[in-house]
Amino acid sequence: MHIIRTDSKHKDFKRLVKKLDAYLKITDGDEHEFYNQFNHIDVLKEVVVCYENADAVGCGAIKNFDIAAAEIKRMFVVSEKRGVGIAQKIVTELEVWAEELGYKKCVLETGTRQIEAVKLYQKCGYTIIPNYGQYRHMENSICFQKEL
Repeated sequence: MHIIRTDSKHKDFKRLVKKLDAYLKITDGDEHEFYNQFNHIDVLKEVVVCYENADAVGCGAIKNFDIAAAEIKRMFVVSEKRGVGIAQKIVTELEVWAEELGYKKCVLETGTRQIEAVKLYQKCGYTIIPNYGQYRHMENSICFQKEL
């Protein structure tokens, strides 16, 4: 297994994001259109793709949140590869990259219905914070933060 750093133009990242969006369309239900408007990948310059042999099995990205924080976006692992530590490796790589870029913490938003994601972020040392920005009044949102 290996992880590459790239950007949002990478073909395997785009393919994985299509799978992520299909998954979120189901789990987000009626709120999908609201969340989807904040998930444009063209603004993502720091993207990672995880490979098992030659197969792209997971991805994630960071983007500037504020002067001190990077926001983790577009985290996804294909369903048949979940539960074996791939997502944790992706998060770790994103944190390392964020730190290299001078950020002091990472923040993120996920949905309360994405139970696996909530457990992952807690396992990775993230703590719940008040919902920020566009997620402030969304009952399905849960926001996290981790000091690097």
